[in-house]
Amino acid sequence: MDNPEPTAAKSIFLDGREIILLGTAHISQESVDEVRRLIPLEAPDAVCIELDHQRFQSLRENSRWQSLNIIQVIKKGQLPYLMVNLALASFQKRLGLQTGVKPGAEMAAAAETAAREGIRLELIDRDIRTTLLRAWRKTGLWKKLTLLATFLAGFFEKQEIDEEALKRLRETDTLSAMLNEMGEALPSVKTILVDERDRYMAYQIRHCPGRKILAVVGAAHVPGIRRLLEEGYDGADLAEISRIPPKATLSRILPWLLPLAIIVLFICGFAGGDWEKASEAALAWVLANGLLASLGTLVALGHPLTIASAFVAAPITSLNPMIGAGFVTALVQAFVVPPTVKDMETVGEDISTVKGWWKNRMTRVMLVFFLSSLGSSAGTLVSLHWLKNLL
Repeated sequence: MDNPEPTAAKSIFLDGREIILLGTAHISQESVDEVRRLIPLEAPDAVCIELDHQRFQSLRENSRWQSLNIIQVIKKGQLPYLMVNLALASFQKRLGLQTGVKPGAEMAAAAETAAREGIRLELIDRDIRTTLLRAWRKTGLWKKLTLLATFLAGFFEKQEIDEEALKRLRETDTLSAMLNEMGEALPSVKTILVDERDRYMAYQIRHCPGRKILAVVGAAHVPGIRRLLEEGYDGADLAEISRIPPKATLSRILPWLLPLAIIVLFICGFAGGDWEKASEAALAWVLANGLLASLGTLVALGHPLTIASAFVAAPITSLNPMIGAGFVTALVQAFVVPPTVKDMETVGEDISTVKGWWKNRMTRVMLVFFLSSLGSSAGTLVSLHWLKNLL
């Protein structure tokens, strides 16, 4: 008796070729089992998976953190990007702990099964860095704040999920409703995270060599990819959606305007002869920036030397858009309390709990970076209250 086709698998016949879309949930044992069963059963010419090269390497190399040089990451300005990746991983990790399935296990299972069966493997997703930067740079300030607030709330919120809930999430109608709701609240984000990647992956699937193609993708992408394939999407805008957009003009100018305005205020204050008021404003600038940046570093459990460096660096770096207080404090923290081999080995587990972010020395460097930067920014806003008296 033939095995029934899983409800998550959808077949499309185009130009004499068969394309099978297998929708999965990324922390579901059922999805892992479906992948392992369906690939040998269908024996496709190629297996496509929803990963880019970087995430595929990360999935395969469990020891990748051991070789990470956190100081070089900071110097190259890649710490915010690494933090976002870890934060997203921690969210999936916390959900995965409840089901006992490692995030991305079904993609790893697809790659392993394809290798065992001697089937060609294709990585069809857009580069994660491109996706994140497009989402950030194409989102307005208010939406960015909404995103950050939602992200922080979700980080501290306890998520409860089980296989039954995951089964419901794999239902197209439920997912479509969720994405429609996201589209109404944050249309630009939904467009970049889902719609653009649907187009990118549909193009890669359509141009994958072979008469029978099996694509393993998150269930949220199945409706869009299927529609695009059936409509004959030709990749007309592929170059555009693969491009990292430049920073908006205002985003490039604003970091320079504020320090310039503050410096002009100081010059006018001193030149006007009111040295006492100007000195008070300068002191307020130093104390507000230094104290709040130090407070942020303290909350991150930074080393005393790191806290001191925050106080010294924040008033200066706030006037220099090329370097932030977080850059200085993160470097100092990484030098005085360097992550150990154990920290590197356990980062994958530590990020699954809020406490773990503070316990692990590597993630604590990131917290120092983020919270000292946040404190310095708050200090700048507070000090403007005194500076306005110079006008």
